[in-house]
Amino acid sequence: MNAPTITQARPYMAGLADGLTRSGAIRTPVWSQAFSSVPRHLFVPRWFRQETNDRGIAVWREHHGVTTADDLSAVYRDQTLVTALDPDTAEQVDGTAWTGIPTSSSTLPSLMAGMLEDLAVQDGDRVLEIGTGTGYNAALLSARLGEHLVHSVDIDPDLVRTAQDHLSSAGFTPQLVPGDGTRGYPAGDRFDRIIATCAVPAVPAAWIEQSRPGTILVADVALGIEGGLVRLEVDEQGRALGHFTATAGRFMAARSEARTYAVPQRPERAAEMGTWPSPVTAADVRSHYPFRLLLALYLPRAEIVYHVDESGAMALQIQGTDGSWARLPLAGDAVSTVTYGGDPGLWTRVEDAWRWWNDSGRPSHDRFGYAREADGTAYVWHIPDGTRWDIPV
Repeated sequence: MNAPTITQARPYMAGLADGLTRSGAIRTPVWSQAFSSVPRHLFVPRWFRQETNDRGIAVWREHHGVTTADDLSAVYRDQTLVTALDPDTAEQVDGTAWTGIPTSSSTLPSLMAGMLEDLAVQDGDRVLEIGTGTGYNAALLSARLGEHLVHSVDIDPDLVRTAQDHLSSAGFTPQLVPGDGTRGYPAGDRFDRIIATCAVPAVPAAWIEQSRPGTILVADVALGIEGGLVRLEVDEQGRALGHFTATAGRFMAARSEARTYAVPQRPERAAEMGTWPSPVTAADVRSHYPFRLLLALYLPRAEIVYHVDESGAMALQIQGTDGSWARLPLAGDAVSTVTYGGDPGLWTRVEDAWRWWNDSGRPSHDRFGYAREADGTAYVWHIPDGTRWDIPV
């Protein structure tokens, strides 16, 4: 078939909305109507799917155009579609396969629906989106509120131009501008709602400055080892107060330049010092996202990497900012053996966090509050008992 018409795509659009409603991602009829009326396939004329080629290399397989029923099924499935690779790092491996760093995607529809529901827009609200991407989310907001109330900014001018074309083909003309979204909207307007589809280490001051009392902000806050989506409300003192949400999902990190990517600067790794048995396994760290959020609070600026030894055995490794490290085998038993270097207190704090999380009933993400004070300081607290962790700025 040629490129599908809207009429041909409509059953797929309705199917996506129905599926998101059944899963609980869509909770109100207005967003069901938006998802069933906005043609996602117009926003992803090409996408990349990760696979392993016949040489064992992880590649991005390029799909060009939506021309078959299978293409429509893929586009209207609840899955993230990578839509752009960094041109400075992308390398073509064969006719349709590439290696490289993804720079833009059409977000998982259930994640986007959950964030839009958390945003709680009302008729007449002016919305700022940070991270235009393909333009699909701006189209959903335009369908719900009217295009004149939707503003979007993206660091990459090429993505902005492409998104404008996508939106125009779908019949929408919201206000799109290139720029550093962490600095807010270039015109300096104030908004009733702000939604960010990129990850930030802290809520930028510009977003608060472009809010008004009662503005709701939904964004991905990256705290190191883990993070999550927060829903905050700005008060008259310029504080943003709220909590992590039950909507699961993470985004690519925000960039201050279109072609610049942060390269982690790691200290020299400490020499191996010893081992000891631990009640925490690699599976515990890998599978419990709320526990990982707690680890980010106990170990600010630490990170999780994967280590492969000379035999090919893989281990999960937590690295501190001073070169200390602690690793667990991925194939761990109920009690794992921790190998460490540098400060043994690094792993002691992991076990402290594990104990606290279990003793507190294994709280989920949405049992943690998040606050950004007017002076820029931020902290997280456990909602039932008030236990507080300050976030390094």
